[in-house]
Amino acid sequence: MATSSHSIWQKLTRRKPAFAALLIIGFTTLVAIFAYRLAPDNSPNANRIIVELAARPPGYSKLFLKIPKHTPPEKSSPAKAFFFGQNENDQLLPINGYWIQQDTVYVQHYIDQGLQDTLRFALASLNINNPTSPNTLQLKTVPLEHITFYLGTDRYGRDVLSRIIIGTRISLAVGLIAVILSISIGITLGAIAGYFNNWVDNIVMYLINLLWAIPTILLVFAITLSIGKGFYQIFIAIGLTMWVGTARLIRGQVLALREEEYIQAAKTLGISHLRIIFRHILPNIAGPIMVMAAANFAAAILIEAGLSFLGIGVQPPTPSWGLMIKEHYNFLLSDQPILALIPGIAIMVLVYAFNILGNALRDVLDVRSN
Repeated sequence: MATSSHSIWQKLTRRKPAFAALLIIGFTTLVAIFAYRLAPDNSPNANRIIVELAARPPGYSKLFLKIPKHTPPEKSSPAKAFFFGQNENDQLLPINGYWIQQDTVYVQHYIDQGLQDTLRFALASLNINNPTSPNTLQLKTVPLEHITFYLGTDRYGRDVLSRIIIGTRISLAVGLIAVILSISIGITLGAIAGYFNNWVDNIVMYLINLLWAIPTILLVFAITLSIGKGFYQIFIAIGLTMWVGTARLIRGQVLALREEEYIQAAKTLGISHLRIIFRHILPNIAGPIMVMAAANFAAAILIEAGLSFLGIGVQPPTPSWGLMIKEHYNFLLSDQPILALIPGIAIMVLVYAFNILGNALRDVLDVRSN
């Protein structure tokens, strides 16, 4: 009979690698849920571009003058801002310093290392109440913001940490949707083929063998070109190509169980085929299904990263770890290799965690090893 979920959890938590993998996955999930609350740049897609600060190293700090936009963006509802970010009301201008003369603010605009120019702004244009006397001018009257880029900036001056955090959603979303699609299709076709073992099995196996012969990446290419590039299209394309291995595994498991005495007894009692499949067979192969789901999750993350690297995955400015590697892989030979290494390490750690979890589930659910 199927192992209880409580027993599985206890066995997993006793294994240090599996427990560490669960912590990584749990932490990543929390980061994805609260991404826009955790990201220093909570604008949509963390796409705040500051061209003067392109490719700055980790820990770089800068002072900014906040200049109100001529047309304030539409204010998002709290729920929308939580899930999709909030457009900023101000434009950030990097500066080296500033001073005030009467009703004018003079700033040393930072252009690049060793380069600057002087700009001036009326106090009224910065939404500052002009003091009645120059003696009452205070530094706090100038709208300033000091920002530290803990992981540096990318080639467009965007905060790398914010884009890594927001990109977590892409990796988890593609894994989740791909697993749901692949497991649903694989279980349905594999169970039907293994249970009936007649012409239905021949058709399903012909389809499985046909798709098995096509490399996954090429198959995803074909589906992507058919339904188009985009956020949701790439998830569907990956999910529709990963069911083949699941269906083959489920078919083999069902073939072995369909000859068991309790299945034959259920048939003798006149229980419907669908009820036998979904109530008596599938619960007893939940272990292999869970292992396959973990493996598919890891594979989907890698495929999405590869497709984004090739330019047919998630499209800019949506932050994707694979897309971040594509945009900065040439920095590997420069003094800023971390721009490509950080998203690569993030992919490696998350995929490794799911592989460790899959291996642990395989061992825990294998009755011969318990």
